[in-house]
Amino acid sequence: MKTFSLFVTCCLLGLFLHAHTIEHEGTVLRHWSIEKEHRFIEGSFFMYKNGDVLIEDAHYKTLHIPLASLSQKDQAYVLNKQEWVAEINHQHSMPSAHLVAHQPMFDYKLLLAFVILVLFGSYVYMYADKQKMNYLKPIFSAGVLMMLFSFGEKVARHYRSITNPVSIDSAFTPFKPSVHTLWDANYFYVESKGIPTTHPMMVGISNHGWQQQVPIPQCYIGTNAWSIPLNPVIAATPVPVSPSHFTRGAIAIAVNGVAIFNPYTNTGVDALVDGQLDSYGGHCGRGDDYHYHIAPLSLYAYTSPTLPIAYGLDGFAVYGSVEPDGSAMTTLDANHGHFGSNGVYHYHGTPSFPYMIANMVGQVTEDASFQIIPQAAAQPVRPALTPLNGALITSCIPNATNNGYTLSYTLNGQNYSVAYSWTVSGVYTFNFISPTGTTTSTYNGFKPCDVPTLLHDISELESTVSIYPNPANDYLNISLGGEDHERDVQQITISSLAGQKVFERTKFANQISVKDFPHGQYTVRIKLSNDVITRKIIIR
Repeated sequence: MKTFSLFVTCCLLGLFLHAHTIEHEGTVLRHWSIEKEHRFIEGSFFMYKNGDVLIEDAHYKTLHIPLASLSQKDQAYVLNKQEWVAEINHQHSMPSAHLVAHQPMFDYKLLLAFVILVLFGSYVYMYADKQKMNYLKPIFSAGVLMMLFSFGEKVARHYRSITNPVSIDSAFTPFKPSVHTLWDANYFYVESKGIPTTHPMMVGISNHGWQQQVPIPQCYIGTNAWSIPLNPVIAATPVPVSPSHFTRGAIAIAVNGVAIFNPYTNTGVDALVDGQLDSYGGHCGRGDDYHYHIAPLSLYAYTSPTLPIAYGLDGFAVYGSVEPDGSAMTTLDANHGHFGSNGVYHYHGTPSFPYMIANMVGQVTEDASFQIIPQAAAQPVRPALTPLNGALITSCIPNATNNGYTLSYTLNGQNYSVAYSWTVSGVYTFNFISPTGTTTSTYNGFKPCDVPTLLHDISELESTVSIYPNPANDYLNISLGGEDHERDVQQITISSLAGQKVFERTKFANQISVKDFPHGQYTVRIKLSNDVITRKIIIR
């Protein structure tokens, strides 16, 4: 009986550890006070947008709480968090390759199970029939192995879930400076105007598919940048990309900074089959925002076939007909992707339906309007128009001053065009030119913006410097990419943003204790004989 009890206990412990690892491990859920409603909630800060604080609870449900309804303490926490994110997003230096936050893998359940196994094993060893120990030892060992196997899978899942932002950045590099990339501990951000620079737009839409929208550069920058999760989590049940889900907004962002929408339009039809897309799989939405509805495979003419062509807003990459290792694409699953040889999931883009993503494999949050949040938003400058049956677009050409386009089309055998432009103050003028004359409409819209670029060229040394983790709790690690640079260090200082020096050293240190530093933002300055490296860090 003791033998059977021990075997069952060991098996249950192993299964407990294997099956009950929750994805919020290591994440501290904040206690939020909603004073006006006299209630409390537990959750982690997700984002602050349009006056609402988005809080994600332990069940991955996103709660929308007005900032004004929170306690003064919680309001200060949100605003400080928002300021921190904005500060990171606008740093004009190469982000560190080690900026991904460390996520503890410690599990109290593992410790508890280990203690129970040791105590139970000791009890059996002391009181069981010694002749039966030869049978009990292998059973006990099997239980320990099952526990270690469960922990090993936990470790593997932990490391597979963390995406190296430098790896993501390499996919966008061929399309810079049309896109600008940066990241913090949770998201990889893509800033762009949403306009492709490697192919024309709008030509190829069928004579019943044009809705009289035209491409206007958007401001997907700053807090309105595209957000790719750096720590994607596999969903228990992938949500289908269908006429019922994700019918508004993007499901992915292409590496040229153009959004990719559901292949179905908001009317439930396949946009490609219905003839609504141009020769490159894109068109303009009701906000005059250009976007794709299928995988932009044409971009492979400008990038490596082993790099992703897009990233889903669930955090997983989209490749073409080649696997990341250069081999031919293998069989796809029902989600239009599979796990790669490195154990990480990715999708594939194909010319045939579902074109790219059949189901969102990663966990995403879909709001009441059926769009994934967080995501960037387009800004319409005029009311949406209606489809113009019979119109066939012949060209869409930028004007000479690069502040507008002329879209030409034919209708009933006659030539028409829309010549539109904008000013730096955000005045948009549309000239509708027909065989009988010209009609002009003017609208006050958003001010045009530029995609951020680095203020200076990054030296070879700067590109190899890593200061991590950021934010830091106990220790700050410094890597200069080589012993020669380390020997050349003349001074390392850490100062608060107010200029108060909290650390100084006249030679290289690869690790600095920051346990006693007050929480806040600091500047790390590394002086070498012919160079100075400056980075901003956060200490929590």
